[in-house]
Amino acid sequence: MKLSYSILFSLWVSAGFAQETVLIQNVTLIDGTGKPAQKSVDVLIDGDRILKIGKGLESKDSRKFDMKGKTMIPSFISAHTHVGTLKGNTSSAENYTRENILRQLEHYQGYGINSVLVMGTDRPLIFENGLRDSTVAGLLPGARLFSAGYGFNVPDSNPGSWMNLLLRPESEDQVPAMMNNLAAVKPTTVKMWVDDHGGKASKMKPEIYSRIISEAHKRNISVTAHLFYVEDAKKLVMAGLDIIGHSIRDQEVDDELLKLMKEKNVTYIPTLTLDHYAYIYADQPEWMSSDFFKRSLEPGVYEMISDKTYQDKIRNSPDYEKNKKAAKTALINLKKVFDAGIIVALGTDSGAFPIRPQGFSEHYEMELMVQAGIKPLDVIRISTLNAARVLGIDKDYGSIEIGKKADFVLLEANPLTDIMNTRKIEAVWKNGKQDTDLVKQSDRIQSGSKN
Repeated sequence: MKLSYSILFSLWVSAGFAQETVLIQNVTLIDGTGKPAQKSVDVLIDGDRILKIGKGLESKDSRKFDMKGKTMIPSFISAHTHVGTLKGNTSSAENYTRENILRQLEHYQGYGINSVLVMGTDRPLIFENGLRDSTVAGLLPGARLFSAGYGFNVPDSNPGSWMNLLLRPESEDQVPAMMNNLAAVKPTTVKMWVDDHGGKASKMKPEIYSRIISEAHKRNISVTAHLFYVEDAKKLVMAGLDIIGHSIRDQEVDDELLKLMKEKNVTYIPTLTLDHYAYIYADQPEWMSSDFFKRSLEPGVYEMISDKTYQDKIRNSPDYEKNKKAAKTALINLKKVFDAGIIVALGTDSGAFPIRPQGFSEHYEMELMVQAGIKPLDVIRISTLNAARVLGIDKDYGSIEIGKKADFVLLEANPLTDIMNTRKIEAVWKNGKQDTDLVKQSDRIQSGSKN
């Protein structure tokens, strides 16, 4: 029996193969390139890509959304996260399941973040069953997961740690074989932990991190370093490091380092929130009571951080003032780095520990960037196009431009007047489609509904 053309067409549409045309009208457009905002702009979407941008666009057969009073920005991209190991008050290998990973990717997307880069703590699950590639292709709900695979660290004094898959060379001669194994999973970047974790560990030897950099570059893979000290940053940049994955915060950066970073085209991911979370809950910041923050937490974490015993422990810790000083230095250094014309990209280290919530951290990071003295328009570019370049996806993502994927967030208010307006999420669009569940989630976040 032959099917009629109309039935075939209906099946084709229902299967998702039809190219729907959508016209978003009357938005204030912040396109992510750093250009000034444009008012009363229309954006025509054909399938999953942006077809036209302009004023008074007409499209007879398109589905229309009049968004007068709303602001459109590219979806956010977080270039330093951890996914899958966090659950409740724990972070462990046992938590690393397909269900938990997908749950957290949807959580990120609910906060307007459509792509994340996991920095070195992934496990075979996402590579062996194609989970990572399926998220990147947009075949699964939630943010796209890009991965640095298994990071390099110093020899482990605690082999029972859940981070037992990290690559831990004892000599530089062991690096090439380890890099071959890592390259097999096609990492976005190579992550290495270099500093001494506040004096609690040995630093990675220069001959080892230099070999990691050279072997990665032979395979056309960038290298990202976890670091803390100015001295280490200088040596690493001289050795060819591509990305500084945390703020330099032992002291203010000097002109020598800034010049080196600029000449070597190094990207800087400040992860400002990391240092603030180390002490801030003892100070009970105003945002702790907001639903936008509370809903970003794993179950049980709010009860932990709001407990007086926990807060007193932080406040009475010998590291309390040290952490405050590091956070202040990080803000100063970010402004110096930015003013020197060095590329800055959004990343937060969210998801590594329960006190660093996924989703909220990215919005808090943007607030801290403004506090550091960077204009909101530049912060949007840092959090979209610049981060897309770190992931190597700026051809399709990171800005709202003709020909690119229709990946954006609609906001109820303009973040250029107040960066905290990034938290007023109206809707999240991914690959030309609006996720209604995410809209409902956003409504719940804004209203504080418990349903």
